[in-house]
Order: sequence, then structure tokens, then C-alpha cells
Amino acid sequence: MANNYNFLLAGFGGQGILFAGKVIAYTGMIDGKELSWLPSYGPEMRGGTANCSVCLSDEPIGSPLVLNPNGLIVMNLPSYDKFIDTVVPGGVAVIDSTLIDKQCGRTDIGAFYVPATGLADSENLKGLANMILLGKLLKETGFTSIDSVVTAMQKCIPPKKQHLLEPNEKAVRLGMSL
Repeated sequence: MANNYNFLLAGFGGQGILFAGKVIAYTGMIDGKELSWLPSYGPEMRGGTANCSVCLSDEPIGSPLVLNPNGLIVMNLPSYDKFIDTVVPGGVAVIDSTLIDKQCGRTDIGAFYVPATGLADSENLKGLANMILLGKLLKETGFTSIDSVVTAMQKCIPPKKQHLLEPNEKAVRLGMSL
């Protein structure tokens, strides 16, 4: 992929979609990129729909809203149904196959099925399926380095919760190994 990444992350509130997007955005800051992070969620918050657009670019960003992502993370079926056809040809879709049992019929994108929610539970990383999927997106797109992701997580995880840094890093590395 070029040096312009237009990512869309989508799922239910409470799955860590906005946090994962924030980590990606922080990597852009660390790497000296132009960036935007635009969260969007339903009025219910937890359990409602949540998605965020993240743009990382070497050029100024015209619009922070990602309508045609070259990278998509989906964590629920409604988000999959809504966004899978918006991925640009040559783009990447990272799909939580624990929660989404559909197969993508598109042959013009890279579709990666990661049983992230199941892996998070079995690897004692409960609640970190989002970071497993982020790791897979990193592996497939190379949008930044693992060092930038770890630094970004240090910035995004509040001081009182720094004990969560190690499991988050473990989840990202697990996603990268898939």
C-alpha cells in the first residue's frame, strides 16, 4: 500500500474500537504523519454501534471521514454487512471470525479471518480482541512499526492502568503472528 492509510474500525460499543483507532492515530503522530481520528458511536455507547475513521498520510488530509477504506477491521456482523463492500480494491479487511461467520465473496481485497474474540479468551487476554485485530492489520499493511504501536499504547493507556500495557502488547504481537 502507499503511504496513505484510510482505516475504518467498526463493531459494538465496549469492544475497544475507539481505543484501537486512537492507538493507530498515535502511531501517526509518533511517525510524523498527517493524521485524523474521527470516532462515531450510537447513543447507547456500550452495546450500540461504534466505529472510527483513522487517516495516516504523508500529505494533508482532505476529509477525516473514511468512506472507502484501504484497511477495515470489523468486530460484528452488522458492521461487516455495512462496510465490507466499501473497501477499495487492493485493500485489506480484518474480520473477527469468532463473531462473524460470513465469508467475503470479494476477490479484489485481502480478507483475513481472525478468531480474535476466541483467541483473547483462550490466551488470557479477555477484552483484547481489538488489539489482536490491530496486530493483524499492522502485519498486512505495515502502516507503522511495532515500536510505534507500543509507544502509542503507553500514551493511550492512562497512568492508573499501565499494568494493561503488557497484555495489550501481547495481543498485538499475537495478531501479528497470525
